[in-house]
Amino acid sequence: MARDLIDLHIHLGSSVAPHVLWSLAHQQGFKLPVKDYFEFVELITSRPGKVGSLEDYLKILHTWTEKLQSSPLAVERCVYEIIGKEYRGSRVTQIELRFNPMKRNLNSELDLDHIIHAALRGMDRAMLEYGVKAGLIFCLAREFDHRLNSILVDKAIKYRNRGVYGIDLAGTETNALELEPDVVTKYEELFERARQAGLKCTVHTGETRGTGAEGVMAVVDKLKPHRIGHGIRAAYDETAMKMLRERGVVLEICPTSNLHTRAVDGIAELKHILATFWDRGVKFTLNTDGTYLLETDMLREVELVEKNGLLTPAQVDQTIAWARQASFIPA
Repeated sequence: MARDLIDLHIHLGSSVAPHVLWSLAHQQGFKLPVKDYFEFVELITSRPGKVGSLEDYLKILHTWTEKLQSSPLAVERCVYEIIGKEYRGSRVTQIELRFNPMKRNLNSELDLDHIIHAALRGMDRAMLEYGVKAGLIFCLAREFDHRLNSILVDKAIKYRNRGVYGIDLAGTETNALELEPDVVTKYEELFERARQAGLKCTVHTGETRGTGAEGVMAVVDKLKPHRIGHGIRAAYDETAMKMLRERGVVLEICPTSNLHTRAVDGIAELKHILATFWDRGVKFTLNTDGTYLLETDMLREVELVEKNGLLTPAQVDQTIAWARQASFIPA
């Protein structure tokens, strides 16, 4: 019997089918650098060899996919398409889709609330049609100033009873703000405000050597997230793993993503990381990060770890159980 899967870490900007983005580009009159559909697919897709780092991966996201999604019409369709496709293709019955609404409003040319309402409409339609549980997470941006990120927290709080269940902090880890005490203190207030309002919190950190285990520990100590996006560098520090275990912070592991961006050297290192977390009692989940940009889905993520001996089927079942326990969507 096929498993009902859950994806806690999936980005709107990297999970829309190329044919949908192609359609939206033409519908909205965007001038593309290519005329052929298959050249367009190549433009917006990552694969090992083409992408050499997290920065290369994010460049595709910021240059093209986020731009093409920058309208209420596009956001609504994209959210709807992602949730439906993940259910049809992988039996993902619970999904938390994350994005930054400010990166969809064309530098304030569009109203932020219209973008958010569009995302909620798309999510509502998909939940109604497919019977899945879904929720949104708003991503704060490392490259944004405190004022803009504060507005995003306010918007997340405003829509917390409509399906926005949490906040995230995302962006390139070359801007390792968690390693700067004066900077991370400013974010401490934002995350505390979100938690007090009933939102859950997650943070991208420890994905690369740029933040490392030190970043994971600083985030857990100062921002007090319920989960951490990636966090794989913590596997090389006993203190970091002890902190994660004792505070009940769950990691959102994205195997294909880590291989593509070279956050890990290969399957062998990824196997070592997962085995280390398992042995130390650090809870983790399996996720896609970005389905179409990475040419993956939840079924492929499960297949990747099982066929390469990274996890046994029983261990995969345990990660799914942990994911349901750690979900920001109310039971």
